[in-house]
Amino acid sequence: MRNRFDQQLDRLNVELITMGALCEQAIATVAKAMLDRDNSLISNAMEVERKIDQMERDIESLCLQLLLRQQPVASDLRTISAAMRMISDMERIGDQAADIAEILNFVGEDSVGSAAHIGDMARATIKMVTDSVESFVQKNLQMAEATIAYDDVVDDLFNKVKSELTEAICQDPNQGERFLDFLMIAKYFERIGDHAVNIAEWVCYSITNVHPKSLKA
Repeated sequence: MRNRFDQQLDRLNVELITMGALCEQAIATVAKAMLDRDNSLISNAMEVERKIDQMERDIESLCLQLLLRQQPVASDLRTISAAMRMISDMERIGDQAADIAEILNFVGEDSVGSAAHIGDMARATIKMVTDSVESFVQKNLQMAEATIAYDDVVDDLFNKVKSELTEAICQDPNQGERFLDFLMIAKYFERIGDHAVNIAEWVCYSITNVHPKSLKA
């Protein structure tokens, strides 16, 4: 019975890695569409988002099977509970990548001066998503904690983008709406970083039985 349970836990890890990779792909695709001004990639991002949605349903079903059929012990129960919360955040990451793609449809193939910093935000959030999922699979508390701390990098980049776009609006009010669209894109990347933090916090909980937010209460 335990061997069967361990096999299903291994499958859960594989499924989470796959879903995390899809999240990375969604982020990278919309970032490339923006930086290369290639809106032909937008439909690709939408398709990846649909795959993420399906994976959320599949992994949720697997978790429920593990809970109902295998009667996990406390540590396994934390692992499964954390996984169910993680996939919710990963689904939101896919949604926000799709939101970015929709905005890019409106801005067309225009560029903006702060796009480089937005690109840096995309790369930073990809790292956070990758590391948060990997920390779960490896049960690596230090990696999870480092992911949480790395959110400061994304927040600093967002502040730079916000400052640059605010200045750009002041200098060219006629382009204000376009600049605000790019500010919204940056905000979505910042939110993706927040979701990666949520994932890492649930990893901490699965390992220590203490959620980091409870330590701040």
